[in-house]
Amino acid sequence: MKKKDFTRRKFIATVSAGTVGAVAFPTIIKNKGVTGKLAVLGGEPVRSKRFLRWPQDGLVDRERILAELQDTLWNGGRWVRNLRTDSPPYSSKVDQFEREFAKLIGVKRCVATNSGTSALHVAVEALGIGAGDEVITSPYSDYGTIQSIMCARALPVFADLDPEACGQIDPNDIERRITENTRAIMPVHTHGVACDLASIMAIAKKHNLFLIEDACQAHLAEYQGKKLGSIGDIGCFSFNGSKCIASGEGGMVTGNNEELMVQSWAVMNKGDNETNTVRIGPKYRMHEFEGAVLMGQLPAIHDHFKLRNKNAEYLTSKISEIPGIVPQKHYEGTGKSTYWNYAMAYHKEHFNNTDRSTFFKAVNAEGINLSGWVKSGFHNNKEWIDFMLNLNSYKKTYSAARLKRYREEMYYPNCDKVSFEQSATFEGRGTLLHAKEDMDDIINAILKVYENRDQLRLI
Repeated sequence: MKKKDFTRRKFIATVSAGTVGAVAFPTIIKNKGVTGKLAVLGGEPVRSKRFLRWPQDGLVDRERILAELQDTLWNGGRWVRNLRTDSPPYSSKVDQFEREFAKLIGVKRCVATNSGTSALHVAVEALGIGAGDEVITSPYSDYGTIQSIMCARALPVFADLDPEACGQIDPNDIERRITENTRAIMPVHTHGVACDLASIMAIAKKHNLFLIEDACQAHLAEYQGKKLGSIGDIGCFSFNGSKCIASGEGGMVTGNNEELMVQSWAVMNKGDNETNTVRIGPKYRMHEFEGAVLMGQLPAIHDHFKLRNKNAEYLTSKISEIPGIVPQKHYEGTGKSTYWNYAMAYHKEHFNNTDRSTFFKAVNAEGINLSGWVKSGFHNNKEWIDFMLNLNSYKKTYSAARLKRYREEMYYPNCDKVSFEQSATFEGRGTLLHAKEDMDDIINAILKVYENRDQLRLI
């Protein structure tokens, strides 16, 4: 039998799982000179060079960004203007970027902020959500997701995860968490892949709830032919230094409801929508140099997005054939994704019941950096829960019975399983901008560990 014809499926059909580790057989590793000995035990690693990091290492057009920064330096700053008018401040990079980003994701208006967390807080306040209200969201995210709710003195209520979706919120658990005080659902498009929006939208409509899309990781990602962040009542993005469109810090509120976007502008801009100070609001303005850095990235973002998707699709087609490794689930209707992270679920029963940390050590030694992303769900942070529930604002607003029940509900087994046992990710924003041969290194490293899984007990 020729080597190229000896596929993984044929091999598994020929050799029992108990003898795989002891048998010499061809793999998809080609021209690497890699032995069967795991690198963590002294063998030769699959990959010896590091992946370029986003947005450093020349993965962005530095000259274009520097030109935008220089133009900003010499040509003034933003003009505060009323969103009800159409009188653009032509010298403003932030204003330009708001308009361009609105075109990119297909919404009528955008309001730039100084962070993704600020964008989420603006959205919550603009919708009139505050003390006494509840917002259902994911226990598996960045703390910015829930800080945005708590800054409005509303109560962040968690729904457990879909155990098959690498960190996506479970719509079935959302519905049972709804109370008479629930005002909104804030799903997170985890890793830049769409959550089960159709199901969540149906629940929101049924119970007359607002839908706030936490699309902070999901620039340009698609669902049912629309861009994420354009589907709910309001959407939010982050331009943190790690994001696929990055300016160190920065955020964006997106939407199609004119009055809601006016209110978003006012919340962002100290309560002032230019005509009058109409409400309470912090100063969450994006500054001009952030806008310039973002404008400098616009010409390349579509090419980057296409390349990430091309490489992710190739990876998925290969990795899905490795027993015990399941790429992130895509719900029906999911289009192209951002792949801020490329996520997989690790099932230890296919690796001789080796715990995930040992699996990570083995793969990382082969030159591929895997991690679990979120270390633990919010519900396991007892210090944070105690701090929030002991605030006078919460004790005065919510009944003792409600706060007691809130503590008792801090049990999310699917989130724990994902956080502590299954989640395996690598950063997609830079890694997926490499060549196909580099993707083969990722596949080969994981496959090598699987094929030599009997050695994991020696680590």
